[in-house]
Amino acid sequence: MLAIDHVVIAAKDPSQAAEDFGQHYQVTTIQGGKHDNWGTYNYLAYFENECYIEWIGIFDEVLAEKSANPLIQQVASALRNNHEGVIQFALRTKNMDHYIEHFDAEQIAYTGPIPGSRHKPDGSTLQWRMLFPEPDIGIPFLIEWSEGKNMPQDERVLNKQHLRSIFFGVKDRELVKHIYQLDAVDGNVKLINGILHLENNEKLDFELR
Repeated sequence: MLAIDHVVIAAKDPSQAAEDFGQHYQVTTIQGGKHDNWGTYNYLAYFENECYIEWIGIFDEVLAEKSANPLIQQVASALRNNHEGVIQFALRTKNMDHYIEHFDAEQIAYTGPIPGSRHKPDGSTLQWRMLFPEPDIGIPFLIEWSEGKNMPQDERVLNKQHLRSIFFGVKDRELVKHIYQLDAVDGNVKLINGILHLENNEKLDFELR
C-alpha cells in the first residue's frame, strides 16, 4: 500500500519560504541539503505521520535546465515562469519493482527509476530512487528510500501536526486509479498515513491537522 511521502513546493528562496510557512502554521522547518547533480537544494518540515514538505529551489540554473529528471524539469519550469507554490507530490512505496512490472504489463509509459541523493548538513548522504508514470501529464511520482523512509534523526524537529490530506485535481480519475492500482470511494483513496482526494479540477493542495 502507498503512503504520502512528501509535497513539493517550488520557491526562489526556499529558506525564506519555509520560514514564512513555519511562522504562519507554527511548524518547525530545517535546512535539507543540496542535490549536486541537479543544481537544486531544499528546506524541509517533517510530520509525525511520516511525511514531509519540501521547499525546493535552484542554485545552478544550467544544471537544473539540463536535468532529465521530470521533477527538476517541473521545478525549473515553474521558477522560470515566476510560479512559486505547490507543484507536485510523491507517494512512497517499499516495492518499486512491482510498479515497474505493472507499468510494463499495462503499457503505461514511465521515466525511471531515477536514482537520487543529497548531502545532508551533517555530512551524511541520503539516497533514493524515483519513478514517474506518464510524466507528460503531471501526476504524482513514486519514491523508494534506501532506508525505508526519509525522517529526521533529531526528533525535536518532528512536528506534531499531520500532513493528513492531499487534494489532487485530475481530469481522469480512472486513469490515476489504474496507474497506481488504487481503490477509491467517491474519489477518496485511503493511504497508509492519510487520504488522497481525487478531484475534478486543477487544484493541488494539502491539509495539516
